[in-house]
Amino acid sequence: MSDELDDDISTLDEEIEAEEIAATGQIAQGVEVIRAVLRNLPPAPGVYRMINAKGDPIYVGKANSLKNRVANYTHPANLSNRIRRMIAETRSMEFVITHTEVEALLLECNLIKRFMPRYNVLLRDDKSFPYIHLTGDGEFAQLTKHRGAMGDAGDYFGPFASAGSVNRTLIALQRAFLLRSCSNSIFSSRTRPCLLYQIKRCSAPCVGRVDKEGYDRLVTEARAFLKGRTKDVQERLATRMTEMSDALDFEGAAFIRDRIRALTQVQGRQDINVMGMGDADVIAGHQAGGHVSVQVFFFRGGQNWGNRAYFPVHTQDMTLPEMLAAFLGQFYANRPAPPAILLNEMPADALLIADALSERAERRVEIAAPQRGDKRKLIEHALVNAREALARRLAESSAQIKLLQGVADIFALDGIPQRIEVYDNSHIQGAHAVGGMIVAGPQGFIKAAYRKFNIKSEEITPGDDFGMMREVLTRRFARALKEDPERDRGTWPDLVLIDGGAGQLSAVLKVLADLGIDDLPVVGVAKGVDRDAGRERFFREGEPPLSLDMKDPVLYYLQRLRDEAHRFAIGAHRQKRAKAITTSPLDEVPGIGARRKRALLHHFGSAREVSTAGLTDLERVEGISKTVAKKVYDHFHVEG
Repeated sequence: MSDELDDDISTLDEEIEAEEIAATGQIAQGVEVIRAVLRNLPPAPGVYRMINAKGDPIYVGKANSLKNRVANYTHPANLSNRIRRMIAETRSMEFVITHTEVEALLLECNLIKRFMPRYNVLLRDDKSFPYIHLTGDGEFAQLTKHRGAMGDAGDYFGPFASAGSVNRTLIALQRAFLLRSCSNSIFSSRTRPCLLYQIKRCSAPCVGRVDKEGYDRLVTEARAFLKGRTKDVQERLATRMTEMSDALDFEGAAFIRDRIRALTQVQGRQDINVMGMGDADVIAGHQAGGHVSVQVFFFRGGQNWGNRAYFPVHTQDMTLPEMLAAFLGQFYANRPAPPAILLNEMPADALLIADALSERAERRVEIAAPQRGDKRKLIEHALVNAREALARRLAESSAQIKLLQGVADIFALDGIPQRIEVYDNSHIQGAHAVGGMIVAGPQGFIKAAYRKFNIKSEEITPGDDFGMMREVLTRRFARALKEDPERDRGTWPDLVLIDGGAGQLSAVLKVLADLGIDDLPVVGVAKGVDRDAGRERFFREGEPPLSLDMKDPVLYYLQRLRDEAHRFAIGAHRQKRAKAITTSPLDEVPGIGARRKRALLHHFGSAREVSTAGLTDLERVEGISKTVAKKVYDHFHVEG
């Protein structure tokens, strides 16, 4: 059973299942396993893992005394149904002894993120947040959006809640401080200002329109603004505007005025602000109907940089403080915590969590639940957002379940599909061919499960859609058979949709038959003769083509799935094509960087001419030494 379906089981079903487990003696078997390891377990801090019969971790926990904590599991009558089911599945346990409980908490969070055990509270939405990066490794600093590891030199400002919020802020900052956003290779090759200079979003340091001293002043102002010293920056700009106006430099004064307006736009988008807030995350959790919503607002430098909603799973029998404790551990497992974390309720083990986050951040992190004042107003605002987000989520889930039930009825499935996989191919006359797989379920599109397949077979004729689909499905399900042969890890689909008609369906069914898979529902989705949306026909093995009423909501849902697969496949194809277009044979020559590559291309006109040039001609290129010329010549004239 998948995790999503398990989350939707009613309390009554859980009680019935627990009674059945107890009747068969499976809980007793699990208790005996735990008692066996308990005999030699020390009363020391550490982390424990419950392991099922297949060797998969099903629960990760931490304790100040492993012996005392694990002993609790030998009395299942006092535990929740969820924990009793976990005990019934336990066949072995693993332990890691740590020096302190703080170290145990940090290890527990990392292991939960790594193994995603089915009986832990899980934070599934784990996308990295975008930051603004002000580089520090060049003569003229670059202001750009950054996502991922922060290994490059410079200052990072964030996180921002979404790409949209960071993009809007970047545009305003470019107008206010005129810092470059182009890459170093483009910057070094410019001979005239780009469009951003023309629309007053860059000072064009690449061509000397601003000197080093003037550009450094802009960088200093931008850094101060992003660190929260907004008032000082705006006052200095206002003073400078007044001085220019008094000196009758009205054009310069108008330019400064526009910069001040851009800064005002950044601050004007802040829905809520509190004086003296500094850097803090405001977190509010709300529980209803066995589900949880957590709303996180990001404040940096006193500015609100957006908010995001999270929906942890496996929280049915947990209190709000317990859930918030689990959420904080996973949320900050791979991102730095700010100096202050404000919540609507104090989490369980708040002091321990604060110590662990402080140790990881190498500075003090404070956790608090304000009860009055402006900060409490922020908490109440976040709580309202959490309630509304959960209400929308439950309404959307209910509608989604109805659609999936309709899909199950139309295609005669055994039950509501928990995982639907949709496949499509994209290419231009066979070039840069890519296959795409998207995944959907009761919670909507599961984008973390999307996959793209670069078509590798040289035996496929360019443009052979059947051959491409055969390769994609062969690779997908050969891997599924290898990694999840028992189909119990939630990686197998309950329904496969392919973009195409009877021919594509036959090709896919043959692939599955060759792999020994004969129980997977497959449906081909083909547009009508006029290729009009709404005229789709659905092809199934041994059944006549099926058409749905144009007003049927299930038809609209299936169209959305097909269109999402098409969008994803086209996007993957365009990325591959763009990469091929920008790739040059010179990129493969060792020791040839951007500057030497540019010198060779300017001299010879194209990479092809470089590849056929003689050694003497290569040595004549400005900036190319005899040693480098020999490397280039040898690369394109390898004997044998």
